[in-house]
Amino acid sequence: MKQLHRKDLFGWSEFNNERNLDFHSVLWVREGGNVVIDPLPLSEHDHGHLQSLGGVSIIVITNSDHCRGAEQLAADTGARIFGPAEEEDTFPLECDRWLFDLDEIVPGLIAYRLDGSKTPGELALLLEKETLITGDLIRCHMGGELCILPDNKLSDPIKAVHSVKRLAALPGIKAVLTGDGWPLFNHGAEALHRLARSL
Repeated sequence: MKQLHRKDLFGWSEFNNERNLDFHSVLWVREGGNVVIDPLPLSEHDHGHLQSLGGVSIIVITNSDHCRGAEQLAADTGARIFGPAEEEDTFPLECDRWLFDLDEIVPGLIAYRLDGSKTPGELALLLEKETLITGDLIRCHMGGELCILPDNKLSDPIKAVHSVKRLAALPGIKAVLTGDGWPLFNHGAEALHRLARSL
């Protein structure tokens, strides 16, 4: 796994040929149990690295299209799986907890519900008020510039735009770690504001 912009954050990635971009997973190393977000399948090396950092207690899945390697990781580690509450009736995995808007997952990690994306109630996660972790709706196909899913992928473009503008209004965001595309380690708020103005 790669060190991200904080000493307690790590990530691993997989290049997607169809979309010509990387998919990403995030690990937050914390006292009280590590949290993994949208885990891709782990290589042997990354699995060993994860174990050396204390394993994983909680897996958060931002939307049903990002289940990825979550079920296997939970089976290997005993981690609990948390998913978006609005997908409870159709989610492809058993979840130990369903997350609602503004739920505190663990101290310092808050869930924000996004409306209008391709799945109901997709989640974005705000880590200690400075790092925004996104699933599918907010992406970064070109380094330094955020974008969103195209209209034909959205269930409701107007609600999706409202959700993006809600996140852009949050104060103090420095980094945006997207599930798809490039991460932004600095000037996250400015990139979110540019995106919101463009919609």
